[in-house]
Amino acid sequence: MRLQKSPLGMDVLTAARQRISLVFDQFLHVHVAFSGGKDSSVLLDLTAEEARRRGRRFGLLFIDLEAQYKTTIEHVQERFDALMDVVDPYWIALPLHLRNASSQLQPYWICWEPGQTWVRSPPKGAITDPTTFPWFRAGMEFEEFVGEFGAWYGKGDLSCGLIGIRCAESLDRWRALTRPKSMYQQLRWTTERSPTQYSAYPIYDWRTEDIWTYNGRMGAPYNKIYDLMYQAGVSIHQARICQPYGDDQRRGLWLYHILEPETWPKIVGRVSGTNTGALYARTRGGVAGLGKVERPPGHTWQSYTMFLLSSMPTSEAEHYKDKIAVFIHWWKEHRGVDLVDEGDPKLEAARKVASWKRVCKVLLKNDRLCKGLSFTQQTSTLKAYLGYRKVMQQRRKQWGIFPPEGSP
Repeated sequence: MRLQKSPLGMDVLTAARQRISLVFDQFLHVHVAFSGGKDSSVLLDLTAEEARRRGRRFGLLFIDLEAQYKTTIEHVQERFDALMDVVDPYWIALPLHLRNASSQLQPYWICWEPGQTWVRSPPKGAITDPTTFPWFRAGMEFEEFVGEFGAWYGKGDLSCGLIGIRCAESLDRWRALTRPKSMYQQLRWTTERSPTQYSAYPIYDWRTEDIWTYNGRMGAPYNKIYDLMYQAGVSIHQARICQPYGDDQRRGLWLYHILEPETWPKIVGRVSGTNTGALYARTRGGVAGLGKVERPPGHTWQSYTMFLLSSMPTSEAEHYKDKIAVFIHWWKEHRGVDLVDEGDPKLEAARKVASWKRVCKVLLKNDRLCKGLSFTQQTSTLKAYLGYRKVMQQRRKQWGIFPPEGSP
Protein backbone atom coordinates (compact mmCIF):
# COMPACT_ATOMS: atom_id res chain seq x y z
CA MET A 1 0.00 0.00 0.00
CA ARG A 2 1.43 3.36 -1.04
CA LEU A 3 0.34 6.28 1.13
CA GLN A 4 0.23 9.83 -0.18
CA LYS A 5 -0.21 13.14 1.56
CA SER A 6 -3.72 14.55 1.37
CA PRO A 7 -4.57 18.18 2.22
CA LEU A 8 -6.97 18.59 5.13
CA GLY A 9 -8.31 21.99 4.16
CA MET A 10 -7.10 23.58 7.40
CA ASP A 11 -3.88 24.73 9.04
CA VAL A 12 -1.89 22.30 11.21
CA LEU A 13 -2.68 24.16 14.44
CA THR A 14 -6.43 23.83 13.91
CA ALA A 15 -5.98 20.16 12.98
CA ALA A 16 -3.91 19.45 16.11
CA ARG A 17 -6.48 21.13 18.34
CA GLN A 18 -9.27 19.08 16.78
CA ARG A 19 -7.32 15.83 17.31
CA ILE A 20 -6.62 16.63 20.96
CA SER A 21 -10.27 17.54 21.46
CA LEU A 22 -11.31 14.22 19.95
CA VAL A 23 -8.96 12.37 22.30
CA PHE A 24 -10.55 14.05 25.32
CA ASP A 25 -13.99 13.22 23.90
CA GLN A 26 -13.25 9.54 23.44
CA PHE A 27 -10.80 8.54 26.18
CA LEU A 28 -11.37 8.46 29.90
CA HIS A 29 -7.67 8.69 30.78
CA VAL A 30 -5.19 10.85 28.84
CA HIS A 31 -1.51 11.43 29.47
CA VAL A 32 1.29 13.27 27.67
CA ALA A 33 4.78 11.82 27.20
CA PHE A 34 6.98 14.88 27.74
CA SER A 35 10.70 15.05 26.94
CA GLY A 36 11.35 18.76 27.37
CA GLY A 37 12.02 19.05 23.63
CA LYS A 38 10.46 21.50 21.20
CA ASP A 39 7.81 19.11 19.85
CA SER A 40 6.57 17.69 23.13
CA SER A 41 6.56 21.20 24.64
CA VAL A 42 4.11 22.40 21.97
CA LEU A 43 1.99 19.27 22.41
CA LEU A 44 1.92 19.78 26.18
CA ASP A 45 0.87 23.42 25.75
CA LEU A 46 -2.00 22.46 23.42
CA THR A 47 -3.14 19.62 25.70
CA ALA A 48 -3.16 21.88 28.76
CA GLU A 49 -5.19 24.43 26.80
CA GLU A 50 -7.85 21.82 26.00
CA ALA A 51 -7.83 20.35 29.52
CA ARG A 52 -8.42 23.76 31.09
CA ARG A 53 -11.25 24.45 28.66
CA ARG A 54 -12.94 21.22 29.74
CA GLY A 55 -12.03 21.25 33.41
CA ARG A 56 -10.20 17.94 32.91
CA ARG A 57 -6.90 16.62 34.26
CA PHE A 58 -4.31 14.54 32.41
CA GLY A 59 -1.14 12.68 33.28
CA LEU A 60 2.22 14.36 32.66
CA LEU A 61 4.99 11.79 32.21
CA PHE A 62 8.62 12.92 32.12
CA ILE A 63 11.26 10.19 32.10
CA ASP A 64 14.39 11.83 33.47
CA LEU A 65 17.41 10.19 31.83
CA GLU A 66 19.91 11.68 34.32
CA ALA A 67 22.51 12.82 31.75
CA GLN A 68 20.64 15.79 30.37
CA TYR A 69 21.18 19.50 29.88
CA LYS A 70 20.66 21.54 33.02
CA THR A 71 18.67 23.96 30.86
CA THR A 72 16.33 21.15 29.84
CA ILE A 73 15.69 20.21 33.45
CA GLU A 74 14.95 23.84 34.28
CA HIS A 75 12.39 23.99 31.45
CA VAL A 76 10.75 20.75 32.54
CA GLN A 77 10.53 21.95 36.14
CA GLU A 78 8.96 25.22 35.00
CA ARG A 79 6.30 23.36 33.00
CA PHE A 80 5.51 20.99 35.88
CA ASP A 81 5.11 23.92 38.28
CA ALA A 82 2.95 25.92 35.87
CA LEU A 83 0.53 23.08 35.07
CA MET A 84 -0.18 21.60 38.48
CA ASP A 85 -3.80 22.75 38.22
CA VAL A 86 -4.48 20.33 35.35
CA VAL A 87 -1.88 17.55 35.53
CA ASP A 88 -1.15 14.43 37.51
CA PRO A 89 2.68 14.74 37.65
CA TYR A 90 5.00 11.76 37.10
CA TRP A 91 8.67 12.78 37.08
CA ILE A 92 10.45 9.44 36.71
CA ALA A 93 14.04 8.99 37.94
CA LEU A 94 14.36 5.20 37.92
CA PRO A 95 17.12 2.93 36.51
CA LEU A 96 16.40 2.28 32.83
CA HIS A 97 18.45 0.47 30.19
CA LEU A 98 19.76 2.91 27.54
CA ARG A 99 22.00 2.81 24.47
CA ASN A 100 25.62 4.03 24.47
CA ALA A 101 26.77 4.36 20.85
CA SER A 102 30.18 5.75 21.82
CA SER A 103 31.65 2.48 23.07
CA GLN A 104 31.75 -1.18 22.10
CA LEU A 105 33.03 -2.05 25.57
CA GLN A 106 29.96 -0.51 27.21
CA PRO A 107 27.25 -0.54 24.51
CA TYR A 108 24.54 0.19 27.07
CA TRP A 109 24.27 2.09 30.32
CA ILE A 110 21.64 2.40 33.05
CA CYS A 111 20.53 5.84 34.13
CA TRP A 112 20.16 6.36 37.90
CA GLU A 113 21.98 3.07 38.47
CA PRO A 114 22.65 2.51 42.18
CA GLY A 115 26.34 2.70 43.11
CA GLN A 116 27.28 5.04 40.25
CA THR A 117 28.31 8.69 40.42
CA TRP A 118 25.35 10.37 38.77
CA VAL A 119 25.55 13.40 36.50
CA ARG A 120 23.09 15.15 38.80
CA SER A 121 20.70 14.36 41.64
CA PRO A 122 16.98 13.77 41.04
CA PRO A 123 14.86 16.81 41.88
CA LYS A 124 12.57 16.97 44.86
CA GLY A 125 9.31 15.25 44.05
CA ALA A 126 10.76 12.86 41.45
CA ILE A 127 9.73 9.21 41.67
CA THR A 128 12.88 7.37 42.73
CA ASP A 129 11.38 4.43 44.63
CA PRO A 130 11.30 1.32 42.36
CA THR A 131 8.35 -0.05 44.35
CA THR A 132 6.12 2.85 43.28
CA PHE A 133 4.97 0.83 40.28
CA PRO A 134 4.21 -2.87 40.89
CA TRP A 135 5.31 -3.76 37.37
CA PHE A 136 8.66 -1.95 37.42
CA ARG A 137 11.97 -3.79 37.35
CA ALA A 138 15.41 -2.19 37.37
CA GLY A 139 17.01 -2.05 33.93
CA MET A 140 13.76 -1.95 31.95
CA GLU A 141 13.97 -0.65 28.40
CA PHE A 142 12.73 2.91 27.90
CA GLU A 143 10.00 1.84 25.45
CA GLU A 144 8.94 -0.99 27.75
CA PHE A 145 8.50 1.45 30.64
CA VAL A 146 6.40 3.81 28.53
CA GLY A 147 4.07 0.98 27.52
CA GLU A 148 3.69 -0.35 31.04
CA PHE A 149 3.06 3.12 32.40
CA GLY A 150 0.30 3.73 29.86
CA ALA A 151 -1.44 0.49 30.81
CA TRP A 152 -1.10 1.29 34.53
CA TYR A 153 -2.33 4.87 34.19
CA GLY A 154 -5.32 3.73 32.13
CA LYS A 155 -6.54 1.45 34.95
CA GLY A 156 -8.06 -0.91 32.39
CA ASP A 157 -10.30 1.83 30.96
CA LEU A 158 -10.06 3.32 27.48
CA SER A 159 -6.88 5.43 27.64
CA CYS A 160 -4.58 7.33 25.34
CA GLY A 161 -0.99 8.56 25.54
CA LEU A 162 -0.19 11.67 23.51
CA ILE A 163 3.27 11.71 21.92
CA GLY A 164 4.92 14.66 20.20
CA ILE A 165 6.51 13.02 17.19
CA ARG A 166 6.48 14.47 13.68
CA CYS A 167 6.86 12.59 10.41
CA ALA A 168 9.27 15.22 9.08
CA GLU A 169 11.80 14.42 11.82
CA SER A 170 12.92 11.05 10.48
CA LEU A 171 12.04 8.09 8.29
CA ASP A 172 11.48 5.93 11.39
CA ARG A 173 8.89 8.38 12.68
CA TRP A 174 7.17 8.48 9.30
CA ARG A 175 7.02 4.69 9.34
CA ALA A 176 5.53 4.70 12.83
CA LEU A 177 2.42 6.33 11.40
CA THR A 178 2.26 4.90 7.89
CA ARG A 179 3.10 1.23 8.46
CA PRO A 180 0.21 -1.27 8.55
CA LYS A 181 -1.13 -1.21 12.10
CA SER A 182 -4.21 -1.28 14.30
CA MET A 183 -5.67 2.17 14.95
CA TYR A 184 -8.47 3.86 16.83
CA GLN A 185 -11.46 4.29 14.52
CA GLN A 186 -9.09 4.07 11.52
CA LEU A 187 -7.41 7.35 12.47
CA ARG A 188 -3.94 7.17 10.94
CA TRP A 189 -2.48 9.42 13.65
CA THR A 190 -3.25 6.80 16.33
CA THR A 191 -1.79 3.39 17.17
CA GLU A 192 -3.40 0.60 19.17
CA ARG A 193 -1.26 -0.76 22.01
CA SER A 194 -3.96 -3.01 23.46
CA PRO A 195 -7.77 -3.18 23.13
CA THR A 196 -8.05 -0.37 25.71
CA GLN A 197 -4.76 1.47 25.27
CA TYR A 198 -3.78 3.76 22.39
CA SER A 199 -1.10 6.25 21.41
CA ALA A 200 -1.88 9.42 19.46
CA TYR A 201 0.33 11.87 17.56
CA PRO A 202 -1.65 15.12 17.20
CA ILE A 203 1.21 17.15 15.66
CA TYR A 204 2.51 14.45 13.32
CA ASP A 205 2.11 16.69 10.23
CA TRP A 206 3.83 19.79 11.65
CA ARG A 207 7.08 21.04 10.14
CA THR A 208 9.92 22.43 12.23
CA GLU A 209 8.93 25.90 11.04
CA ASP A 210 5.41 25.32 12.40
CA ILE A 211 6.80 24.56 15.85
CA TRP A 212 8.73 27.82 16.05
CA THR A 213 5.93 29.83 14.46
CA TYR A 214 3.62 28.57 17.20
CA ASN A 215 6.10 29.48 19.93
CA GLY A 216 6.61 32.95 18.48
CA ARG A 217 2.97 33.81 17.89
CA MET A 218 1.60 32.26 21.08
CA GLY A 219 4.46 33.24 23.35
CA ALA A 220 4.60 29.60 24.43
CA PRO A 221 7.35 28.53 26.86
CA TYR A 222 10.11 26.48 25.25
CA ASN A 223 13.45 24.98 26.18
CA LYS A 224 16.05 27.76 25.94
CA ILE A 225 18.75 25.20 25.07
CA TYR A 226 17.56 25.62 21.47
CA ASP A 227 18.60 29.29 21.55
CA LEU A 228 22.10 28.23 22.61
CA MET A 229 22.21 25.54 19.91
CA TYR A 230 21.27 28.09 17.26
CA GLN A 231 23.98 30.44 18.49
CA ALA A 232 26.45 27.54 18.23
CA GLY A 233 25.59 27.13 14.53
CA VAL A 234 23.05 24.29 14.73
CA SER A 235 20.11 24.76 12.36
CA ILE A 236 16.54 24.55 13.64
CA HIS A 237 16.15 21.30 11.69
CA GLN A 238 19.14 19.63 13.34
CA ALA A 239 18.59 20.76 16.93
CA ARG A 240 17.45 17.87 19.13
CA ILE A 241 17.66 16.90 22.77
CA CYS A 242 17.80 13.47 24.35
CA GLN A 243 20.16 11.41 26.46
CA PRO A 244 23.55 12.17 24.87
CA TYR A 245 24.88 8.68 24.27
CA GLY A 246 22.36 7.24 21.75
CA ASP A 247 23.05 6.27 18.14
CA ASP A 248 21.67 9.50 16.68
CA GLN A 249 22.33 11.70 19.71
CA ARG A 250 26.10 11.16 19.83
CA ARG A 251 26.42 13.45 16.82
CA GLY A 252 25.56 16.27 19.21
CA LEU A 253 27.95 15.26 21.99
CA TRP A 254 30.37 18.03 21.00
CA LEU A 255 27.71 20.59 21.94
CA TYR A 256 27.77 19.78 25.65
CA HIS A 257 31.16 21.33 26.38
CA ILE A 258 30.15 24.43 24.41
CA LEU A 259 26.61 24.96 25.71
CA GLU A 260 27.07 23.75 29.29
CA PRO A 261 30.77 23.41 30.07
CA GLU A 262 29.97 22.75 33.73
CA THR A 263 27.90 19.68 32.71
CA TRP A 264 30.44 18.25 30.26
CA PRO A 265 32.94 16.71 32.76
CA LYS A 266 30.06 14.85 34.43
CA ILE A 267 28.84 13.56 31.06
CA VAL A 268 32.34 12.32 30.21
CA GLY A 269 32.85 10.64 33.56
CA ARG A 270 29.52 8.85 33.55
CA VAL A 271 29.78 6.58 30.49
CA SER A 272 32.67 4.93 28.65
CA GLY A 273 33.79 6.37 25.31
CA THR A 274 32.05 9.74 25.63
CA ASN A 275 35.06 11.97 24.97
CA THR A 276 36.13 9.87 21.98
CA GLY A 277 32.57 10.00 20.67
CA ALA A 278 32.54 13.78 20.92
CA LEU A 279 35.91 14.08 19.16
CA TYR A 280 35.08 11.84 16.21
CA ALA A 281 31.29 11.73 15.86
CA ARG A 282 31.40 14.37 13.11
CA THR A 283 34.71 13.25 11.59
CA ARG A 284 34.34 12.03 8.04
CA GLY A 285 36.28 8.96 6.93
CA GLY A 286 37.31 5.66 8.43
CA VAL A 287 37.24 6.66 12.10
CA ALA A 288 33.46 6.98 12.39
CA GLY A 289 32.37 5.60 9.01
CA LEU A 290 30.91 8.89 7.79
CA GLY A 291 31.19 10.10 4.21
CA LYS A 292 33.88 8.58 2.01
CA VAL A 293 35.58 5.61 3.67
CA GLU A 294 38.77 3.97 2.42
CA ARG A 295 39.77 0.42 3.29
CA PRO A 296 43.31 -0.22 4.57
CA PRO A 297 45.96 -1.34 2.06
CA GLY A 298 45.90 -5.06 1.37
CA HIS A 299 42.26 -5.46 2.45
CA THR A 300 39.07 -6.13 0.56
CA TRP A 301 35.89 -4.79 2.16
CA GLN A 302 35.03 -8.34 3.19
CA SER A 303 38.41 -8.95 4.82
CA TYR A 304 38.24 -5.53 6.51
CA THR A 305 34.82 -6.48 7.89
CA MET A 306 36.25 -9.70 9.32
CA PHE A 307 39.14 -7.77 10.86
CA LEU A 308 36.75 -5.33 12.54
CA LEU A 309 34.60 -8.17 13.89
CA SER A 310 37.69 -9.89 15.30
CA SER A 311 38.67 -6.68 17.13
CA MET A 312 35.34 -6.38 18.97
CA PRO A 313 34.32 -7.81 22.33
CA THR A 314 32.79 -11.25 21.71
CA SER A 315 29.25 -10.25 22.67
CA GLU A 316 29.28 -7.29 20.28
CA ALA A 317 30.80 -9.33 17.45
CA GLU A 318 28.08 -11.97 17.89
CA HIS A 319 25.39 -9.29 17.82
CA TYR A 320 26.66 -7.95 14.50
CA LYS A 321 27.13 -11.44 13.05
CA ASP A 322 23.45 -12.14 13.71
CA LYS A 323 22.43 -9.03 11.78
CA ILE A 324 24.90 -9.58 8.96
CA ALA A 325 23.75 -13.19 8.58
CA VAL A 326 20.14 -12.06 8.15
CA PHE A 327 21.28 -9.43 5.65
CA ILE A 328 23.24 -11.98 3.57
CA HIS A 329 20.47 -14.59 3.74
CA TRP A 330 17.75 -12.11 2.73
CA TRP A 331 19.57 -10.99 -0.41
CA LYS A 332 20.30 -14.59 -1.36
CA GLU A 333 16.74 -15.78 -0.67
CA HIS A 334 14.83 -12.83 -2.17
CA ARG A 335 17.19 -11.50 -4.83
CA GLY A 336 19.24 -14.57 -5.66
CA VAL A 337 22.53 -12.73 -5.23
CA ASP A 338 25.58 -12.93 -3.00
CA LEU A 339 27.22 -9.87 -1.51
CA VAL A 340 29.61 -8.07 -3.83
CA ASP A 341 32.68 -6.50 -2.30
CA GLU A 342 31.74 -3.00 -3.44
CA GLY A 343 28.83 -1.68 -5.49
CA ASP A 344 27.94 1.50 -7.30
CA PRO A 345 28.17 4.32 -4.69
CA LYS A 346 24.75 5.74 -5.64
CA LEU A 347 23.09 2.32 -5.37
CA GLU A 348 24.83 1.69 -2.05
CA ALA A 349 23.65 5.04 -0.71
CA ALA A 350 20.11 4.15 -1.81
CA ARG A 351 20.48 0.69 -0.19
CA LYS A 352 19.71 -0.98 -3.51
CA VAL A 353 22.76 -3.20 -3.64
CA ALA A 354 24.19 -5.68 -1.13
CA SER A 355 27.89 -5.19 -0.55
CA TRP A 356 30.52 -5.84 2.07
CA LYS A 357 31.31 -2.12 1.98
CA ARG A 358 27.82 -1.40 3.38
CA VAL A 359 28.44 -3.96 6.11
CA CYS A 360 31.83 -2.46 6.90
CA LYS A 361 30.45 1.07 7.24
CA VAL A 362 27.86 -0.18 9.73
CA LEU A 363 30.65 -1.54 11.91
CA LEU A 364 32.71 1.64 11.64
CA LYS A 365 29.71 3.75 12.63
CA ASN A 366 28.99 1.49 15.60
CA ASP A 367 25.50 1.26 14.11
CA ARG A 368 24.24 -1.41 16.50
CA LEU A 369 20.70 -1.27 15.12
CA CYS A 370 22.22 -1.81 11.65
CA LYS A 371 20.09 0.87 10.02
CA GLY A 372 22.67 0.96 7.24
CA LEU A 373 21.60 -2.60 6.36
CA SER A 374 17.92 -1.57 6.31
CA PHE A 375 17.07 -2.88 9.78
CA THR A 376 14.64 -0.82 11.85
CA GLN A 377 14.48 -0.39 15.60
CA GLN A 378 12.53 -3.13 17.33
CA THR A 379 10.84 -2.71 20.70
CA SER A 380 12.14 -5.59 22.77
CA THR A 381 12.81 -6.67 26.33
CA LEU A 382 16.12 -8.14 27.43
CA LYS A 383 14.43 -11.55 27.76
CA ALA A 384 13.10 -11.32 24.20
CA TYR A 385 16.51 -10.26 22.89
CA LEU A 386 18.25 -13.22 24.55
CA GLY A 387 15.64 -15.49 22.99
CA TYR A 388 16.36 -13.92 19.61
CA ARG A 389 20.07 -14.58 20.06
CA LYS A 390 19.40 -18.27 20.65
CA VAL A 391 17.24 -18.47 17.54
CA MET A 392 19.93 -16.76 15.49
CA GLN A 393 22.56 -19.23 16.66
CA GLN A 394 20.47 -22.00 15.08
CA ARG A 395 19.78 -20.02 11.92
CA ARG A 396 23.42 -19.14 11.38
CA LYS A 397 24.27 -22.82 11.74
CA GLN A 398 21.48 -23.76 9.30
CA TRP A 399 22.44 -21.08 6.75
CA GLY A 400 26.16 -21.69 7.07
CA ILE A 401 26.76 -17.97 7.66
CA PHE A 402 29.02 -17.22 10.61
CA PRO A 403 28.22 -20.63 12.15
CA PRO A 404 28.79 -20.66 15.93
CA GLU A 405 32.06 -22.15 17.09
CA GLY A 406 31.81 -25.88 17.54
CA SER A 407 29.17 -26.29 14.81
CA PRO A 408 29.84 -29.10 12.34
